Amino acid sequence: MTREYPTHPQVGIGIIVLKGEEVLLIKRAHPPAQNQWSLPGGAQELGETAEAAARRELLEETGLSVGELTLIAHVDSIHHDAAGRIQYHYTILDFCARYQAGTPRPASDVLALAWVHPKNFDSYDLWPEARRVIGLALSRLRPS
Repeated sequence: MTREYPTHPQVGIGIIVLKGEEVLLIKRAHPPAQNQWSLPGGAQELGETAEAAARRELLEETGLSVGELTLIAHVDSIHHDAAGRIQYHYTILDFCARYQAGTPRPASDVLALAWVHPKNFDSYDLWPEARRVIGLALSRLRPS
């Protein structure tokens, strides 16, 4: 199935990676949300568990690995084109975890990445839903 103009919603995976009080953000290289700061993640593949998809996407996009994953929230991401047709539709399962290992490096689908303290989110123009799930993750996984 094509990701653009789908016939049904697709499962997306997001991951909130915490290192102390900082959160890992990425700048997306491709639509949807091209050139926008976001959480690492992507589409779940057929036959892949949601947790395996979270770990794979994080490793592919950033080179990082994390400890225990906690399902924190879900988000509906629906994008319409200029004619009002649904161009993208993802139901995103957001996991949170603490940074474990790896040196951050952006992959080909990531323009940049940054460890960001929540007080600095305004500089990154984050989607309100991303801020919401990050808040949930911070409440759940207090800084160590």
